[in-house]
Amino acid sequence: MRTSRLVPRLRRPVPCPAVRVIAALALASVLLLTLVAVDWHPLVTLDGDIARATHRWAVDEPGLTHAFRILTDWVWDPLTMRLLVAAVTVWLVWRHSAWPLALWLVVACALGTVLQQGLKAAVGRARPVWPDPVDSAHYAAFPSGHAMTATVVGGLLLWLLRRYGAGRVVWRTAVGVTVVSAVGVGLTRIWLGVHWPSDVLGGWLLGALVVALTVVSYERFERRPERH
Repeated sequence: MRTSRLVPRLRRPVPCPAVRVIAALALASVLLLTLVAVDWHPLVTLDGDIARATHRWAVDEPGLTHAFRILTDWVWDPLTMRLLVAAVTVWLVWRHSAWPLALWLVVACALGTVLQQGLKAAVGRARPVWPDPVDSAHYAAFPSGHAMTATVVGGLLLWLLRRYGAGRVVWRTAVGVTVVSAVGVGLTRIWLGVHWPSDVLGGWLLGALVVALTVVSYERFERRPERH
C-alpha cells in the first residue's frame, strides 16, 4: 500500500511583472518630482501653455465650469473618497471578518495622504494665479491631492472587487467609473485653474504606485509561511 506524503505549499514569489510595474512607476514619479523641483524650463513652459489655454476656456464656458466645480468639490472630493473607503472597510469587517485586509486598506489610504501632504510641503510649488479665477484651492500644488486620492481609492476598490469575484458587468462598470473618476477629477483641476498639468500627472503616478505597493505587499503577507 502506497502512502502519500504531505507536501507543504511553497510560497510563490511576487511575480516579476508586478515588480517591474512598481519600479517603472517609482522611476517615473521620481523623475517628474525632480523636474518639478528644479523648475525644468520645458516642463514649466508646457504647463503654462496648457494652463492658460484651459483657463480661457473655463472663463468662456461658465456653465461647464460650474458643473466641473460640483464634480470636483462634491463627487470626486478627497473627503468623499475617504468616506467611500470607510464604508468599504466596515463592509469587509462586518460581512467577511477580513480584519487584516480592512486594516491594510485603511493604512494604505492613510500613508497615501501622508505622502501627498509631505511632498506638497517639501516641494512647495505655487499654484497658478489668475486675474479672473474661476475657483480657488489651498496648500501647495504638487502633487494634485484630488487626482492622487481618486487613483488610490479607485485602484484599491478594483483590487477588492477582483479578490471577491465580482461579476463581469459589475467589474466593467467599476473599471469605467474608476477611470472616468481618476481622469475626470484630474482634468477638472486643470480646467478650474488650481493645478498645473504636471501636478495632476504626479498625482496619477504616485497614486498608482501606492496601489501597486499595497497589492504586492498584501499578497506577500498572505503567502507568508505560518509559524508554529
